[in-house]
Amino acid sequence: MEKYIFQNGQIEIEIQVIRSARKSMALEVKQEGRVVVRVPKRLSDHEISSFIEKHRNWLLRKLALLENRICYHIPPAKDLTKEESARMQDLFSSKVEYYAAVMGVTYGRITIRNQKTRWGSCSSKGNLNFNYRLAYLPEELLDYVVVHELAHRIYMDHSERFWQKVAQYFPDYKNCRKKLKEIPI
Repeated sequence: MEKYIFQNGQIEIEIQVIRSARKSMALEVKQEGRVVVRVPKRLSDHEISSFIEKHRNWLLRKLALLENRICYHIPPAKDLTKEESARMQDLFSSKVEYYAAVMGVTYGRITIRNQKTRWGSCSSKGNLNFNYRLAYLPEELLDYVVVHELAHRIYMDHSERFWQKVAQYFPDYKNCRKKLKEIPI
């Protein structure tokens, strides 16, 4: 089987089957709405269809999220001008400077990157990395990521005390986290 047709009422969804030398099965919904199932080479067609049907609700939820997501105009990183990059550096620097002062923490270098899997990160040396896409999202999402990364200057983990620190400076963090999870990177 190279593809599986998933029926949902009148709607048919084509799922691409990719066989490889793996040991487990994985179902994936791509940003553009394409669905892929990755399976071990020798797995039977029946086992593949059973796996997909077992994950029916998850698949329908993911597809609904894609359909209902808010689309932001985020240009590809390669299309950014020097002026836009400079504007972003100023924006991120001012946000970090403000929240670092409020939270009473220090930080190292601020880098803006085209990250594929993260909105931000904080190294043990206090260097902060931010995804350039944040500059094109609502301001509260950028503020949340800045507070989240600066909270790592106090707690380098995601413990309960870390989240309490985030909540202290950004009470609406749960809502922002949820929104960010719905935006494809």
